[in-house]
Amino acid sequence: MYVRNIKQVKQNLRARYRQFRERLEPEHKVSLDSAIQSRLLALNEYAGADTLFTYVSKPIEVDTYALIQAALANHKKVAVPRCLPETFDMEFYYITSLDDLEKGCFGVMEPVPEKCRLVPRGKKGLCIVPGLSFDAQGFRLGYGKGYYDRFLADFKGTTVGICYSGCVQWNLPHGYYDQSVDILITEKYVRRMANQHR
Repeated sequence: MYVRNIKQVKQNLRARYRQFRERLEPEHKVSLDSAIQSRLLALNEYAGADTLFTYVSKPIEVDTYALIQAALANHKKVAVPRCLPETFDMEFYYITSLDDLEKGCFGVMEPVPEKCRLVPRGKKGLCIVPGLSFDAQGFRLGYGKGYYDRFLADFKGTTVGICYSGCVQWNLPHGYYDQSVDILITEKYVRRMANQHR
């Protein structure tokens, strides 16, 4: 999708989808989150992954707390990110419970480095990718800081975007280096991308 002022378009889209999420009734959000989680846990890729890379959700995001608990109960390794603001990079750490988290960058819960083991670079697994919006090709609209874009450029596992269907649009503006996810899950469907590239 070619757009002249991509930055402004992305800002407008972020505002629109943030508002959509903020207006969700709490009970409705819980049912949407639960449907998305059920679809994710039913994936063959989830069953076959020994490590689940996942963000720790903020209130307007698809909930991942239940997902983390489920993965730990399934005896999977769970890795969550810690942001490095000076470089806009992320490091993932293994956690063994939610007690391994503390409030970090942007108010997001992050692993406590002293309590957790650093995940070596190049480790494969299933990576749950956040986004305010995704499109039908699996491209995402993030928060504009680029943390996940940098991480996904080198990630060799399978990537899964989780998103409400009301935040999915046919085509999002994206740049040459943007990475599409391999699988997109909403409360209504699982979409596998034709260009699954890993």
